[in-house]
Amino acid sequence: MSTELNKAFVKQFEREVHEAYQRQGSKLRGAVRTINNVKGSSVVFQKVGKGTASTKSTHGMVPVMNLSYASVECALQDYYAGDWVDKFDELKINHDERQVIANAGAYALGRKTDELIITALATASTYSIADSNTGMTLDKLLGAFELLGAANVPDDGGRFAVIGWKQWSEMLKIPEFASSEFVGPDELPYKDTQAKKWLGTTWIPHSGLPINGSDIRSCFWFHRTAIGHASGSDVQTDVSWHGDRAAHFVNNMMSQGASLIDQEGVVIVNCDETPD
Repeated sequence: MSTELNKAFVKQFEREVHEAYQRQGSKLRGAVRTINNVKGSSVVFQKVGKGTASTKSTHGMVPVMNLSYASVECALQDYYAGDWVDKFDELKINHDERQVIANAGAYALGRKTDELIITALATASTYSIADSNTGMTLDKLLGAFELLGAANVPDDGGRFAVIGWKQWSEMLKIPEFASSEFVGPDELPYKDTQAKKWLGTTWIPHSGLPINGSDIRSCFWFHRTAIGHASGSDVQTDVSWHGDRAAHFVNNMMSQGASLIDQEGVVIVNCDETPD
């Protein structure tokens, strides 16, 4: 095999994996606070408390806000997703096997990124809406909306909600969410996918949310600053030729982690998914 041909194969594979991860790999990475290019095994996110404004007398000292500071450490873990590409497989099949494996590896790592973020969201415990033996209802949504407001969670376009597909179907029965009279075309932030903005929040359906043995699904309404995601290495691809197998081994890998930063920035909405 030509050395130059092998280099071209490797470069194309790396590009395809990276593009696939950026395009469809993770749904939630853009919804949280992110630090890239972390050096070391962990990173620290800073949490700053709320300040209070006060008056002062003439020639008096400017009052100090006495902000509280806390740090949250986020550990990084290494993840891998690899597979073999036989040299002659692409001669015997009708589809592009290289592209299939590139997509599969990128999607697997993307799901892992979302899993890390969802696991961090699930550690929140300050605010929650009980399942009440019902699915997603308007009353639950308004209750969670009130909790976010009472906690002074910023209404600045940085609010996100991730819900299960069952809850997405139930919300499509709520006129205030589904009707174009309330949610116009300008509130559809992502083309060719199910997501929309409502109540100042970007709503995203997701298949990876936790569900317990009683068929209670946990959905999350949060502000992007409440969750920290750290990346020591974005998706990388290593392609090596193994002559004894007459195949390339494609190894996709990344180093990432996620942590809860602010309990008060997350509301868990529990929904019953018991089959009818």
